[in-house]
Amino acid sequence: MKKSIRFTAAACVFAFCFLLSALSCICIAQNPAIDRESLVRRHTVHISKADSLNSLTVGNGQFAFTADVTGLQSFPAFYQKGVPLGTQSEWGWHSFPNTEKYRREETLREYELEGKKITYCVQVKEPERSRKAVDYFRQNPHRLQLGNIGLEITKKDGSIATIEDIRDIDQQLDMWTGKLESRFAVEDIPVTVTTYAHQQQDAIAVQINSPLLTEKRIALRLHFPYPNGEFKDVGIFEGDSARHRSEINKPSMFGGSIRRTLDTTTYFVQYNYSSASRVQMRRQHDCIIQPTAGNANYEISFSFTPTEQKYAPSFAETKANSAGQWNKFWKSGGAIDLSGSTDKRAAELERRIVLSQYITKVQCASAYPPQETGLTFNSWFGKPHLEMHWWHAVHYALWGRTELMEKSLDWYFTVAKKAKALAKRQGFDGLRWQKMTDHDGEEAPSSVGAFLIWQQPHLIYMAELAYRNKKDKKILNKYKDLVFGTAQFMASFPTWDTAGKRYNLGKGLIPAQECFDAVKTFNPTYELAYWQWALTVAQQWRQRLGMPREKKWDAVIKQLSPWPQANGVYLATESTPDCYTNERYITDHPAVLGAYSSLPACNRLDTTVMKNTYDLILKVWKWETTWGWDFPLMAMTATRLHMPDKALDALFMPVQTNTYLANGHNYQDDRLTIYLPGNGGLLSAVAMMCAGYDNNKKSNPGFPKDGSWKVKWEGLRPMF
Repeated sequence: MKKSIRFTAAACVFAFCFLLSALSCICIAQNPAIDRESLVRRHTVHISKADSLNSLTVGNGQFAFTADVTGLQSFPAFYQKGVPLGTQSEWGWHSFPNTEKYRREETLREYELEGKKITYCVQVKEPERSRKAVDYFRQNPHRLQLGNIGLEITKKDGSIATIEDIRDIDQQLDMWTGKLESRFAVEDIPVTVTTYAHQQQDAIAVQINSPLLTEKRIALRLHFPYPNGEFKDVGIFEGDSARHRSEINKPSMFGGSIRRTLDTTTYFVQYNYSSASRVQMRRQHDCIIQPTAGNANYEISFSFTPTEQKYAPSFAETKANSAGQWNKFWKSGGAIDLSGSTDKRAAELERRIVLSQYITKVQCASAYPPQETGLTFNSWFGKPHLEMHWWHAVHYALWGRTELMEKSLDWYFTVAKKAKALAKRQGFDGLRWQKMTDHDGEEAPSSVGAFLIWQQPHLIYMAELAYRNKKDKKILNKYKDLVFGTAQFMASFPTWDTAGKRYNLGKGLIPAQECFDAVKTFNPTYELAYWQWALTVAQQWRQRLGMPREKKWDAVIKQLSPWPQANGVYLATESTPDCYTNERYITDHPAVLGAYSSLPACNRLDTTVMKNTYDLILKVWKWETTWGWDFPLMAMTATRLHMPDKALDALFMPVQTNTYLANGHNYQDDRLTIYLPGNGGLLSAVAMMCAGYDNNKKSNPGFPKDGSWKVKWEGLRPMF
């Protein structure tokens, strides 16, 4: 009897396992893995005419090279008002000599706020020396345009071909391998240029095929600009040629290098070619490389480095490296396939998703927070803005590529001393993160940036994502000092309101919606929510590490001012009850929605009030004043409010700043023709729309359930 029972139990276990296996097979059959190569390659970028807004970039995150329709940078003047032809790296910075010995202290202005005297680094206009000091420290340091590499094609009559002479254009960017292939003709003679970027070195490699080579009518021109010291630098400023030098260094039969010196900054451009070439400086900062062997095929590679190297990686080496590393990237992390959808917007959304992954990998996957225009051209003098770091980096973690987020997260260790000194100077505890800064963590004078505070919790958000994705105590030990230092500042920043028995945020701040007066503004809704959430997470870190909770943090969490509201909607700030009727306050970012977008619901949230707020903003807002990340922000809020139709409507709102060019870039205006926070925000929003968020019980919560959207995804992580 016992044997029979044992046999029966074993049989049951076997049957259960068989059934489980069968069900598993059925699930796999119903949800086959996404064909990632097909997904990426159906969005290969095709360019058929010269368009200044549709230059294409190859790069690796710490170095980028943006090319025109020739596959190189042959016509920079044509592209200067579109998406410029930049060559930039994470290490390429320069400062004009500080001959007047300006000091940062000269940019400080004292404000009396809530009974405290606090100095802020702002754009003071007088005395004149202070104004000039402000200009100097805003301009310096600035990111360098490292050089321009283009084709110089000679026509039959001896003249040099212009952009109008480039005909029969067929250019393709294969993002699966990082291959940029550019086919065109000059006077009916075909030219093919293939360009790759090395994925571990700051280098490009080029293969040129054309009968024009046999006639020695194709040369390569290297031009080296000087920084223009302006808000925007597109890399074509000639400047005073005496202030910089370009010198051919150690020429050989098949290569050499050029030494660049700008004031106290030095860097090198190494080059190697496949057949004999003549190299000469035609003008002071113009180098011509002329193939002389008469072959119809020519290969050349260039490497940009802060110190001289022996060689640039060959075309074959760079091609193999690019293909291998891009394959690895696309096969890692998440993917979204919308190909089965009948909604006409699906193909365009999928295109934006794929291209945004490529663009952010090329432009933003650095060891430093990127500038808002990535590694293409300078905006705000090339400086990163830390309030945008969330929008540049968080999507990596949501897409299962946490290591790319952590690359720039680790930068905070290197500048923590500067953040501590800033907090101490202003009378606060812990670490205060600047808004507009540089790689060394120095403050740049800004009458808006100095008062922004919503960048403060970003570090806690990203550190928590890193821990959540890895569930490794090593992450807690690694980032704990940064998390706790950030929380210390956040707990010391609010002021105690004796009459109201509460902590107020402000006065002395500007919210994410930057149209408010720093001296008068207090208790912005989004910042109140972010403050409470981040301090709560910091307490959780202490508990995970076996440490007691901080009493001051708990006091702020518990007694932080309630979210201001009136007439059934949340106000942007408590200090502006007219925020929906005063035209000044219905511009810029609708940041009040941020309290329920990237952030989960807290015990203060009333979803009915938030929905009313969303609907009112849709009705009254001046959308022409918004920015590219505002639309993903709204999509996230709509998703949490169970309004998937409105989430998609937000992503496709017909506003100029929500434009996505053929090359995938988020266009804003003539000044900011590319805007990476829009691309990063889109990726974060669609990850949440698919994978959801904590306590969400719906599949694909950001997409309608009417059958018009067929959403297949894998490898994504839910948002908090």
